[in-house]
Amino acid sequence: MVIGSTALERFNALPREQAERELLACCASPLWARELAGRRPYPDIQACVDAAGTVAVSLPWSEVAAALAAHPRIGERLAGDSREAAWSRREQAGVVREDEQTRAALAEANREYEERFGYVFLIFASGRTASEMLAVARDRLANDETTEREVVRVELGKIAQLRLERLFS
Repeated sequence: MVIGSTALERFNALPREQAERELLACCASPLWARELAGRRPYPDIQACVDAAGTVAVSLPWSEVAAALAAHPRIGERLAGDSREAAWSRREQAGVVREDEQTRAALAEANREYEERFGYVFLIFASGRTASEMLAVARDRLANDETTEREVVRVELGKIAQLRLERLFS
């Protein structure tokens, strides 16, 4: 890496495999990381962030499922000191401040969602309270499979974009 250069310049200069490893902290889809790394160099952070969202919404479901496997249930805290764990805890900070009854209802909504769709409930949690996420989970339980998969892709893209901005900050 070049001393004194910006985070984006360093990222643009990384060997492809190393860039992909960095990106996997933002979204655990290998295809997403490969696609984003392959589009370098980026002229600015916003171009990279925009590409992240575009790639996320176009992922095949198998890649979305790989990314979902790396996400904890809403209300559960990822252990460890990895970037992903720290980011997840920060994103879900609104859950911690809620009362026990709301957290229990959110856990039940998570269970119902997983039974209905077969994968973890994913939501862009940053800045949201547990009550807000609970309401969204309940609403999304009414979605059909096709609609919900599209919603999940968009939510995954928003999370990846936020984490990518953090990666460059």
